[in-house]
Amino acid sequence: MEDTRLKPPEVSSEGSALRELSRDESSRKRFLKMMGGAGAVGAFSIFLAACGDDEEETTGGGGGTGTGSGTGTETGSTQADNGDVEIVNYALTLEHLENDFYKAVLESGAITDKAIGAAATEIQMNEQEHVDALTATVNQLGGTPAEAPKTNFDSVLEGGPKVILATAAMVENIGAAAYLGQAARVKSPDILAAALSIHTVEARHAAALNFLTGDTFKMGKFVGSIPDGPFAKPAEMDEVLKLVQPFIVS
Repeated sequence: MEDTRLKPPEVSSEGSALRELSRDESSRKRFLKMMGGAGAVGAFSIFLAACGDDEEETTGGGGGTGTGSGTGTETGSTQADNGDVEIVNYALTLEHLENDFYKAVLESGAITDKAIGAAATEIQMNEQEHVDALTATVNQLGGTPAEAPKTNFDSVLEGGPKVILATAAMVENIGAAAYLGQAARVKSPDILAAALSIHTVEARHAAALNFLTGDTFKMGKFVGSIPDGPFAKPAEMDEVLKLVQPFIVS
């Protein structure tokens, strides 16, 4: 009889930072130390320290096709290659979109509740810091940062506060799932630590917005105030880009 009980998702960590962390005690301690002090602001300094402070020791191989051009260098204990550049640029594109969304919402004046407006302002500031950190990271890796896509949220803004909150919750849930979906692909433990520090902030944004929206939105796996059950569901790059495509002007 087939076992239908819910199980944690299987994640392949072959050749990734997760695999290195599981084997290397020093890497694991460094990772945990950074995660303990990382936040929306701290992520910026972590990214910079991860990518440019140590003397270059070896030349690493490229793993994957990047959105920008990576150098494939290894600095200290941090391995940077085209695959990591691609992932950081992918995250940067999503952060640009989130930042644009909150700016559009705040500029529209559609949110009149002061508490919700203050929360939207704080979230937008977080997203801007994520954009700054990820842009600096791609530069440090020798790549070309992804440009901000041209976005349009008119249909959401015209729907009023209920639609705006539902869309915000959807976007944040997608963002958190997107970071989780790339975790096993990241080569550098330092970049992984910083990316997960952003992931947890995105998840907290999602939790707050899910509470406000309850069961008022449904899009694929992202449903209601507790969208993922006991295990967070990662989202693959193709899936995420398809979900956000309606907000990007061709």
